[in-house]
Amino acid sequence: MCDDKKWAKLFGIPRRGSEEPITQVYMDMALAIQQVTEEILFKLAKTAVEKTGCRNLVMAGGVALNSVANGKLITQGIVDSLWVQPAAGDAGGSLGAALAAWHIYFEQKRIPNTQPDSMQGAYLGPEYSSIDIEQMIRKYNAHFDKFENNFNQLATQTAQALAAGNVVGWFQGRMEFGPRALGNRSILGDARNAEMQKKMNLKIKYREGFRPFAPSVLEEDIQEYFELSIPSPYMLLVIPVVENHRKTLPEGFNDLPLYEKLYHLRSDIPSVTHIDFSARIQSVNKNTNPRYHTLISKFKNETGYGLLVNTSFNVRGEPIVCTPDDAYRCFMRTEMDYLVINDYLFYKKNQPDWDNIERWQKEKFAAD
Repeated sequence: MCDDKKWAKLFGIPRRGSEEPITQVYMDMALAIQQVTEEILFKLAKTAVEKTGCRNLVMAGGVALNSVANGKLITQGIVDSLWVQPAAGDAGGSLGAALAAWHIYFEQKRIPNTQPDSMQGAYLGPEYSSIDIEQMIRKYNAHFDKFENNFNQLATQTAQALAAGNVVGWFQGRMEFGPRALGNRSILGDARNAEMQKKMNLKIKYREGFRPFAPSVLEEDIQEYFELSIPSPYMLLVIPVVENHRKTLPEGFNDLPLYEKLYHLRSDIPSVTHIDFSARIQSVNKNTNPRYHTLISKFKNETGYGLLVNTSFNVRGEPIVCTPDDAYRCFMRTEMDYLVINDYLFYKKNQPDWDNIERWQKEKFAAD
C-alpha cells in the first residue's frame, strides 16, 4: 500500500479516505488516469493490427475489464471485433490452466470453436436444487409462492413487479464466473425509473449514490438503444445511447456540480445512462440464458422497453451471493421488494420479521 506522505508528495494532494467526499480534484485525477490508460491501450492495439493485419482483438488481464476503453476500441474503429474473457483478471488463469492440461497432459487436439460465444455466458459456478431452497425456507420460516412448471407466469409476475417500480433479487441456475453479474445472481430494476439508480445505491447496495448501473438488453434490441451492432454478453463495453432516447441538456449543464449532473434526466432510460450519455451494456441471448431473456421479454411486453437495470446481487464489501441462504439473507437485510430463486417467489411484505437489521448494517460498515 502506498505511503500517505509519498502519495501527497507525488500528487500534491492527500489520499482520499474511503468515506470522504469525492471532490473535483479527485475526479480530475481519475479522468487523467483513465486517459493515460486509454492512450497506452490504443497504441498497443494499433500496433497489433499493423503487425498482424488482423482487426480482431483478444485481451486478458485486469485492465481488459476497463469497459470504457474497450468501448472506444470499437466506436473509434481501432478494431472490428473484440473478445475479452469475462473473468479476465487473475482468477481467469484457471481456464488457461484447464485448457493447458487438456491439450498437453491429455494430448487432446486444439479445435477452433465456431460458436459466437463459446463460453456460453460463463455460467460455470454452482447451482442449487429445490431441496436446497426448501431447506433455506424452513430455516427462516420464509413465505413463498412456487411456480413449478410455469416459468412464464413467474416471469410475467416478476416483470409486472419491476414495471411498478419494485426492486427484484434474481437468482437462477449456475452462478456466473467473473466479476460481473450476468442475470443469474443479479439485482434488477426498471431503467426508465429516474429514482432507481439512487434507490439501488443507497438503500440496497449501501454505497455512494453516484455509482452507475448497467443495462441488460435483449440482444435483438441492442441497436434500438445503443450505438452498437455487435453483442456485448459480458458487460465489458461502454457505448453511447442512441440520439432518439436522449434528452436535451440544459444550458450550463457542464458547469454543474457532479451530483446535480448525475440526477439530471439525460435520457428515457436514466438509471443506466452515464453523464456522457453512455452505458455499460450486457446483451442477453435467448439461447445462452433463456430464463433471463424471457423475463426481459415479458418486461418489454409490459412497458415497450426490452432492457432492465442489472447490478450484482450483493451489498458493498460483500461477495456476490452464491447460495439460496446467501440470497435470502441479502434480500431481508436490504430494501429489495421481491426475491426470485429458481421457481420460488418471495415478497418482502409477506416475510417474517427480521431482527437486528440496523445492528447488522452498523456491524458491516464498521468492518468495512
